[in-house]
Amino acid sequence: MPISFRGGRPQAVGYSDEVPGGYGELMVLTEPLLLEVPNGLATEHAATTEPIAVGVHAVARANLTPRDAALVVGCGPVGLAVIAGLRLAGVETIVAADYSPMRRRLAQHMGAHVIVDPNEQRPIDAWREVAGAKAAVLFECVGVPGVIDELMRSAPPQSRIVVAGVCMENDSIRPIFGINKELNVQFVLGYTPDEFARTLRALAEGEVDVAPMVTGKTGVEGVGEAFRTLANPEAHAKILVEPWRS
Repeated sequence: MPISFRGGRPQAVGYSDEVPGGYGELMVLTEPLLLEVPNGLATEHAATTEPIAVGVHAVARANLTPRDAALVVGCGPVGLAVIAGLRLAGVETIVAADYSPMRRRLAQHMGAHVIVDPNEQRPIDAWREVAGAKAAVLFECVGVPGVIDELMRSAPPQSRIVVAGVCMENDSIRPIFGINKELNVQFVLGYTPDEFARTLRALAEGEVDVAPMVTGKTGVEGVGEAFRTLANPEAHAKILVEPWRS
């Protein structure tokens, strides 16, 4: 896990001025927290443990049962990780929605049973067509203003909304939707040590095929261009940074 201990306190690598990380040739880690990469798992696939674990955690926090059907809105890296987590959890009905054709293809590969283009059909309508009498668990994986409110407006009564997308701007909702429908809104972040280790094992056992998610690689000098390229959802899904790559 990207956590280190300094002065007896845990600090997230890359989120602390004392423990920088990412886009560097070296980083300081805490040995007891390291996990051995098993079964000859390729380094580039082991490197996806962290983002996939985010999805595994979101699914765990949703407390899904066999009576639930999932709708994943947004199929970027977070949404794809959630779909992988749903598949690992054995969820039988997974509907995924995204405007990007490439992301929809990746969503299907990761385990979505139904994919929908919001330009052609409302995601909740596609969900209704296959969910039957099951309860709705909606995963917000977009992270832009207005999406949570729209999900609250369209969600069936007693739905659960799990917010995994990280919106960095001010947002607003209309509570009357949540009140009238008795909605449950759950925000999620990160993962537990057990979820992180379980995700690594799942990758090593071939239970999650992340190869199609890794659409590019770059050295440190190419990080800026990689971020610009990622703005186009048809160009890339996940770009790995390999500090030794020239």
